[in-house]
Amino acid sequence: MASTPPSRPSPQVEVIPPRPGELRRARAVARVLDDLIPIPGTSWRIGIDPLLGLFPGVGDWVGWAASLHLLLSAWRAGADAATLVRMAGNMVIDALVGAVPVLGDLFDMAWKANDRNLRILEGVVAEPADTRRSSRWVVGSVVAGTVTLLGLASIGALLVLRTVVGAVSGLF
Repeated sequence: MASTPPSRPSPQVEVIPPRPGELRRARAVARVLDDLIPIPGTSWRIGIDPLLGLFPGVGDWVGWAASLHLLLSAWRAGADAATLVRMAGNMVIDALVGAVPVLGDLFDMAWKANDRNLRILEGVVAEPADTRRSSRWVVGSVVAGTVTLLGLASIGALLVLRTVVGAVSGLF
């Protein structure tokens, strides 16, 4: 009779509380990017994210880099892989649609990916027992996939811009 090898105990996953001030900084990043400027006569607010999007390619990268702070804060707070993927998905949707000139900037004003991700992060912090620290591989994959998709979106936006400039210059 063959005996089965003893099973290995699953490693304990340590939940790390957010660093002091990290949630405060994440709230500040989300506010600046999505809700900094009140629109007079309305209850609407916009942040600098859609304004950065007016600078094709470069503006989207700057906004994305700032948004990455929320994703990293959630990882440090012990968010599981599904939560990190959901947050990265919000960033990817923001980046892909936001890369479309003008229409993407209008979308950014309504979508507010950073505000969405802040609410997810606050849920992770409020319920630490429900979250586990993800492996670095998962976080690296999410970040690498997001960077790749944002890069492709930026290339697409630049190609559209080049086509528009070529068409307009051909009229004169």
